[in-house]
Parts: sequence; C-alpha cells; structure tokens
Amino acid sequence: MADSDNRNENWDKQVLEKLLLSSVQEQRKVRQWGIFFKSLTFIYLFMLLFFGLGWLDDKEMSISGKHTALVELRGVISPDSIGSADNVNAGLQNAFKDKKTQGVILRINSPGGSPVQAGYINDEIRRLRAEYPQIPLYAVVEDVCASGGYYVAAAADKIYVDKASIVGSIGVLMNGFGFTGAMEKLGVERRLITAGKNKGFLDPFSPPNTEQEEYAKEMLGDVHEQFIQVVRQGRGKRLKDVPEIFSGIVWTGQKSIDLGLADAMGSAEYVAREIIKAEHIVDYTAREGFAERFAKRFGAVMADTLISTGSGWGLR
Repeated sequence: MADSDNRNENWDKQVLEKLLLSSVQEQRKVRQWGIFFKSLTFIYLFMLLFFGLGWLDDKEMSISGKHTALVELRGVISPDSIGSADNVNAGLQNAFKDKKTQGVILRINSPGGSPVQAGYINDEIRRLRAEYPQIPLYAVVEDVCASGGYYVAAAADKIYVDKASIVGSIGVLMNGFGFTGAMEKLGVERRLITAGKNKGFLDPFSPPNTEQEEYAKEMLGDVHEQFIQVVRQGRGKRLKDVPEIFSGIVWTGQKSIDLGLADAMGSAEYVAREIIKAEHIVDYTAREGFAERFAKRFGAVMADTLISTGSGWGLR
C-alpha cells in the first residue's frame, strides 16, 4: 500500500514538473515572439523616422550604369514651396555631378511664381551647363509651363512639350484689391499714418494714387524686359519675330513649337530613350523631410498671421 502511495506521489510530481516546464517553455516562446514583433515595430518606426526626416535618401545609394537624370519642377515657384530655387538647384547639382549621368531632364509643370526664384534656377542651369558642357539639359513640359516656369525652361538646350501643353505667359503682374467703395458704404474711415509719402504704396484701403500706379507700371516693365531678354538669350534664332509672344498670352504645345518657344513633342521617357540614349531614368529631385516641411509650413502660417499685404506680384 505504501509502495502504491509512493508511485502515485511520484507520478503526481512528474506531472506537475511537466506542467511547470511546459508553462515555462510557453512563456519563453511568448516572450520571444513578443520581442520579435516589438523589434519589427521598432525597425519599421525607425525607418519611417529616417525617411520622414530625410536622413535616408535613395540617391545616396550606388547607381549602376549610365542613366538619364530627372529633376522635377512642380507647382508655384516660391521660396517656401517644393518648387523653390533651393530645392530645384540642389537636384540639378546632384544630377550633373554624377559621372554616370548622360543627360538631365527638367520636367516642368508650373504656372510660374517668383521672378527672383525663377531667375536663380535659370542662372544655375546656365552655370552647370558651362561647368559640364558634355551633359545636355532638356526641359520637358507636362500640363503647364507658363510665366516663371517658362523663364526657367528658356535656359534648357531644348524644350519638349505635349500637343495640349500650355506654354508662354511671358509677362509680369501685380494684383490687389481696392476697398474704398465698400468702406464708404459701411461708414469706415481709413486712418493711415506714414513717415515717407510712399510708405503706404498702393494701400488697398486708400484711394488710388496715380503717381504710385505709374511707378508700379514702370517697375513691372523693367522686370518684363528682363524676362524678354532671358527668353531671347535662351531661344536665340529659333524664336519667331511675333510681337504677341511677349504680350503675356499662352499657347498650346503645338503652337509654341510653331512660334519657336519649344522645339518638339516628347515626354521624359521619349527624351531619355531617343534623344539622350539612356533609357534608365534616375530621379534626383530634392525631397523635403518631415521636419523641414513642418518648419516651413509653421513659418508660413505665422508669417501670414503676423503680416498683411495689400498686393501680390510675380511671374504668373
């Protein structure tokens, strides 16, 4: 009877030990899988952070073989946009510096913007073409290449368009509003105090000032003449002698070719394959990181909140 009790006791201990061991092993597996999934999550978040902040860039990876470099110019050309001179010029510089680059395509889809920013990009294209004369640069127009966008394109060796592209708008504008009539109806009086008779230049809440308007037209005329000279310098004898070209009007892609504003039809893929003879395209467009985008947007919001202007101007 005692032997039977001992056997039962030993059996109970063995079962208990097996249960405890199994429980410990199961807990270890749960912890291991937990560590595994936490590690995956950490790596995923870590990569998102690096890409978001712009610390990792696929262009820094080695690029095998000869290729066509692509740089995008999209949207309004302004200091705080992706179409700023800083961003576009950074992409162009990296594209030209790569020894495997056979040619550069600047793909444009822009209605224009700041004449200063457009001038910076135009100047940089000319500098890079002089430094790397063996590497051609072609502008490829998508939907729109107008005003400041065309100011940039004029520096390219050739300009390719689609038949339905919108090209031109070689002009300068300054716009604003006049609120004096509404103020009179509402019984609102404008009280503007300045030191310097032109400090309230074209103030939208004051009556029109003929002298200031004439000065503004003269200033716009100077910038317009600069624009015209840039286009003449870039297009040379290809440009037809038609007065309307510099009137600020726009044309379709086909008509722009007829006028000498563009050279031929073609997409980025066509230019890479048939003109540059390097079908593989590598994108060198500078991308803003999350931190930079946030800082710029926050700064722009604060500037809009603190500063009120009555007019806007540019190549649009």
